[in-house]
Amino acid sequence: MRRRVWPALIAVAAFVVFASYLAYTQYLVQQIRTQHRINSRIWGLVQQGILSSAQQERPDPTVPSETTGGGELTVLFEIQAYLDSLDVPMIVRNAAGEYTAASDDLPFEADLETVAGRRRVADYAQRLERDPRNVIEVQGRGAVIFGDPPLLAWLRWVPWLVVTGAITLVFVAVAIIRADLRAERERLWAAMARELAHQMGTPLSSLQGWMEVLALPAPEREAMATDEHIARVMAADVERLERVSRRFELIGKPPALDVVTMDEIVGELRDYFAPRLPRFGRGIVLRTRVESAVPAVRANRVLLAWAIENVVKNAVDALGGRGGRISILAHAGPDGHVHVHVGDNGPGIAQALRDHIFDPGVTTKSGGWGVGLSLTRRIIQDLHGGRIAVRSRRRGGTVFDIVLPPAAP
Repeated sequence: MRRRVWPALIAVAAFVVFASYLAYTQYLVQQIRTQHRINSRIWGLVQQGILSSAQQERPDPTVPSETTGGGELTVLFEIQAYLDSLDVPMIVRNAAGEYTAASDDLPFEADLETVAGRRRVADYAQRLERDPRNVIEVQGRGAVIFGDPPLLAWLRWVPWLVVTGAITLVFVAVAIIRADLRAERERLWAAMARELAHQMGTPLSSLQGWMEVLALPAPEREAMATDEHIARVMAADVERLERVSRRFELIGKPPALDVVTMDEIVGELRDYFAPRLPRFGRGIVLRTRVESAVPAVRANRVLLAWAIENVVKNAVDALGGRGGRISILAHAGPDGHVHVHVGDNGPGIAQALRDHIFDPGVTTKSGGWGVGLSLTRRIIQDLHGGRIAVRSRRRGGTVFDIVLPPAAP
C-alpha cells in the first residue's frame, strides 16, 4: 500500500512546488512591470519638463543653460540619464500623435531626426499600444509608451525552462525506477524458481530413495521398512509435492478466500514442524497457543499457512546449532483484528538489516536467496489486507507481528 501511495504523494508535492514557482515568478513579473510603469511615467514627465524648460529658457534644448533655469534643467537631465539606465524601452507621443522622443533601450537603433527612423519608431510604438497596459497618458499632453525590458522576457522563460528540466529529470527517474523494478522482479522470480526447486527437491529425493528401496529384493526391503510404512511415507512426500505446486500456482493469480480459523492454521503448522524440528536443529522447541474468542479470518488457507511457515523457518534458521524456543501466539486485538506473534529467543536481527528484511534478496543466511519473507509480506499485505512487522525482544530474540482483518459476520 505504501509503495502505491508514495509515488502519488511525491507527484502531488512536485506539482505544488512547480505551481508555486510559476505563481511566484508571475508575481515577480507583475511587480517589475508595475515598477517600470511608474518609471515610464516619471520619464514622460521629465521629457515634458525638459521640453517646456527648453522652450522657455533657450532655443536649443540640447545645450544646458548656464543662466536662468539651468539648474532645474540639469536635474531633469540627470533624472533622464538615470531612467535611461533601467533598460526599459520608452517612447513619448505628444498630443498631436507624433512620436517625439525615445529612450536608448529600444530593441533597434533609430534616429528620430530622419523619416525612416521616425517611421520605425512609430511602427514599434503602435505594436506596444495594442496592449493598453503599455500606455501611460500624461495630463492630456500626450502619452508614454513602454515595453518590457530584456530581463523581464528572460524571467518569463525561467519557470518554463525549470519545468522542462524537471520533467526531463522525472522521465529519467521513472526510467531508472522501472529498470530497477524490472531487475528486482527478475531477481525475485529467479529466487522463487530456486526456492521452488529447493522445496520440491526434498520430497523428490525422498521418493527416489524409496523407489530404490522398493526395487530391492523382498528380504532386503522388509529388513529396512514394511511396505505399509513405505507407502505412508511416499504418500506424505506426494502430498508435500502437491502442496508446493499449489502454493506457487496461487502466487500468480488472485486466490480464492474462505473463512479460516487460526486453530486450523496454527494446528497445521504444529503438525508440520513437530516431526521435522529434530532434523532442523537440536534443542528447538515449538510452542503454540490460540486464545479463546479469536475471530475467524477470510483467507486462503494454503497461502496463509505458507506465509507463517516462512516466518517460523526464519526463526528455526536463527536458532540452528544453538537451540532455543519458538512460539506462535494468536489472540484478538483491541481493534477486533487477529494478531499473530511468531517469536524466538535467538540472536536477533541487526537494525540495519531489520529495516530491509522483507525486501527481495535480503537474507541472514549465507546460502539463502531472500525470497521467503518477501513472499510472506506479499501474501499478508497484498492478498489478505493485513500487516506484518518485525521487532526485537527485550531479552533477546525477534518477534514477527502479523495483523489480519477478521472475516465479516
